[in-house]
Amino acid sequence: MSARAAGITVLWGAGHFLSAIPGGAALGLGPVWSGVAAYVGYCAVAGLMLVLGAPARLWIIRRFRIELRPDPSKTFWRVWGRWGLPGLGLLAPWTCGPWIAVLLALALGEKGGRTLAWVSVGGLPATAILVGLTAAGASAVRAL
Repeated sequence: MSARAAGITVLWGAGHFLSAIPGGAALGLGPVWSGVAAYVGYCAVAGLMLVLGAPARLWIIRRFRIELRPDPSKTFWRVWGRWGLPGLGLLAPWTCGPWIAVLLALALGEKGGRTLAWVSVGGLPATAILVGLTAAGASAVRAL
């Protein structure tokens, strides 16, 4: 395993998680090590957003005009009421990424440790799925 390829994959996972695992495999890492490196980057950027959270929280509230009082007539609040932070954590790898998920959760008043835990846990199924797809794709290419 190349330390350089692993480092690039960690940074890649922080920037664009969905492409980091196949990208790491293309750089010479195995699918599992690519998954580990990309997941480390994914969690690291979530932790960084917690550090930057206070000023970013205020910016998100102002920029997107988030009303912190729940309004059941709005779709966002109905979804948040039903699925909450666990749903956001599970959807983050596929939709907005860890940076927006953490900032959104903080803007909605969630605690930092709980947010980091759910965003990190939410990245595990996505990592497993992407590692499996990458391994299958690499196997199919080798078979050609």
